[in-house]
Amino acid sequence: MLRTVVGRLNSAVNKAVFRSAGIGSVRCMSKHSTETDAEFDARYEAFFNRADIDGWEIRKAMNDLTGMDLVPEPKIITAALKACRRVNDFALAVRYLEAVKEKCGGKVNEIYPYVLKEIRPTLEELGLNTPEELGYDKPELALTSVYDIH
Repeated sequence: MLRTVVGRLNSAVNKAVFRSAGIGSVRCMSKHSTETDAEFDARYEAFFNRADIDGWEIRKAMNDLTGMDLVPEPKIITAALKACRRVNDFALAVRYLEAVKEKCGGKVNEIYPYVLKEIRPTLEELGLNTPEELGYDKPELALTSVYDIH
C-alpha cells in the first residue's frame, strides 16, 4: 500500500514539475507491477511445477527469487524442491535451502523454523536433508578469527 501511495505521489509531482517546465511528455523506463502477493506466489509455484522445466530454468527462477526483498512462501519452496527432484539435483535443493535461510536475515530464529516446519513433509517425501542435518551450517576447516584470539 505504501508503494502504491508513493508511486502515485511521485507521478503527480513529476507531472506538475514537467508541465510547469513546458515538457509535454516523459518516458518512464520501469513498469508498474499490479500483481498481488497471491498472484506472485501462484506464478512462481506454477513455474516450478512445469513438467518440462530444466536445471537452468530452476536456477534462474531461484536466483530471481533470491534477488528479491522477500522470503519465499513455503509453497513456493516446496514446488522448487520438487522441481529439483524432477531434474535429480540434490545439491541444488540443499543450496536453495541455504539461500532461504540466508534470506531470513536478522529474523532467522523466527522465520526459518516456521519454513522448515511447513516444508518438513516435502523434505521427508523427497528424502532431502536440511543443511543443518548435513552439517553444512558449521564450517569444517574454519580458522579462528584473529579478533577472537586472546
